Amino acid sequence: MDNSITSFNEYRSKMNERILASDNLVIKRLFNLDTQTYSEGALDSKTKEMLGLVASLVLRCDDCVKYHLEKCHILGVHKNELFEILSVGTIVGGTIVIPHLRRAVEYWDELESESQK
Repeated sequence: MDNSITSFNEYRSKMNERILASDNLVIKRLFNLDTQTYSEGALDSKTKEMLGLVASLVLRCDDCVKYHLEKCHILGVHKNELFEILSVGTIVGGTIVIPHLRRAVEYWDELESESQK
């Protein structure tokens, strides 16, 4: 069975490499700005990733939600924190976010399961 975490990360990496190989200055700068945004600063990276997760949920971007879920998991977000983060995103985004909330919880479960192997 194909692991959705592995598939997501492999596809993301492959396509990012292809996009960056175009050597487009604007795209390269945008990717760099995105990376720099989540680095340590006045706010720590964990807080920034939690904010990114809320924003991604509100914007209903499943790829972004998966990306920030994985980063939050790596940075030590606990399940009780996760559900508070998701509750903020769902309240701000409204009931239209609920399908994305479901997929987010499902992906988190996969991350948890994978980390226990």
